Amino acid sequence: MKRAKAEIIREYGPFAGVEGVHGVTWDGENVWFAAGETLNAFDPASGEPRRSFDIAAHAGTAFDGKHLFQIAEDRIQKIDPKTGRVLSTIPAPGNDGDSGLAWAEGTLWVGEYKARKIHQVDPQDGKVLRTIESNRFVTGVTWVGGELWHATWEGDESELRCIDPQSGEVLERLDMPAGAAVSGLESDGGERFFCGGGRTGKVRAVRRPKRD
Repeated sequence: MKRAKAEIIREYGPFAGVEGVHGVTWDGENVWFAAGETLNAFDPASGEPRRSFDIAAHAGTAFDGKHLFQIAEDRIQKIDPKTGRVLSTIPAPGNDGDSGLAWAEGTLWVGEYKARKIHQVDPQDGKVLRTIESNRFVTGVTWVGGELWHATWEGDESELRCIDPQSGEVLERLDMPAGAAVSGLESDGGERFFCGGGRTGKVRAVRRPKRD
């Protein structure tokens, strides 16, 4: 297993009126983050806010190329990113214990925080297709380049983990600096992970390890 220190490239925020950052996603242009009662977008080049919707946004956030998905307590909302309108909802597998959210392979991937699990979920009805076990609390979840990554947060320690999507075996770990907890995780498909900073109200960009 590879292990290294996470390299923070940039910090965004804290943002006005935001007490905490939960889920994080990327739509190819903007970074979106959940802040409890609002879903917000900012430009990662300038750091400037782009838009904000008044909507329940308590945990993970995802983007399927057209729509946003947002965990709100015990449900997952499908949202129009242009208007903020909730188009449909499905039950969340952790029944209000859910954390990270990602889109890959035509399905949703949902972290269940204290249960230390990641569920693959049918986006139409919320049916759990399979479950991967972790040995740490799971916060953010993301897929990039065929790799499944998730964030952990226990006490004051957080790390980013690349895991085998079949067995859950940890293949690589990036240790975050002390106090830099990760509450949400998303890849931009390139060299950056965007990490929610929890109660700091920040989003941090972390360098993704290069592949040969």
